[in-house]
Amino acid sequence: MQRIMVIGVSAGAGKSTFARRLGEVANLPVHHLDAYFWKPGWIEADKKEFQLKQQELADGARWIIEGNYNSTAAIRLEACDTLIQLQLPLWRCVWRVFKRRIQYRKQARPDMAPGCPEKIDREFLKFIVTTYHSRQKSQQHLIEEFSKTSPEKQVYVLRTQKEIEAFLAQVGK
Repeated sequence: MQRIMVIGVSAGAGKSTFARRLGEVANLPVHHLDAYFWKPGWIEADKKEFQLKQQELADGARWIIEGNYNSTAAIRLEACDTLIQLQLPLWRCVWRVFKRRIQYRKQARPDMAPGCPEKIDREFLKFIVTTYHSRQKSQQHLIEEFSKTSPEKQVYVLRTQKEIEAFLAQVGK
């Protein structure tokens, strides 16, 4: 595993934390797509700029790139040798969003662009709840297609914190 793509079923699935921990045990550089997509003040990056940055990252020899961003997933899918999906339950994702809001109150998370302080609002919660099941289905389809077209590449779906911990322990051996 030298080029790892990490996706998750929802905000709060633990993609950033997992990627950071995996980077430590696998000795790989970690790139958080949120840090490239968002500009200070929660302004979205230019689409072409965002695509070019991902291509630049994907062209690297060794990496972990975490984040969903389905519109640019093909760039990462083509380049990765391993795809890891975190598929934790909706309740845990929502709980983690509240937890990180408290933890990073009025400041940006380490995996976020500067000038984007942690926030939570009704619109964001609605987004999480209303897109969870459709994202789960679309990612399942993505994984199935990826497995068919790239059988030489590894795919892991981690559904519980226990599975995540076991995976990290195995990689760390």
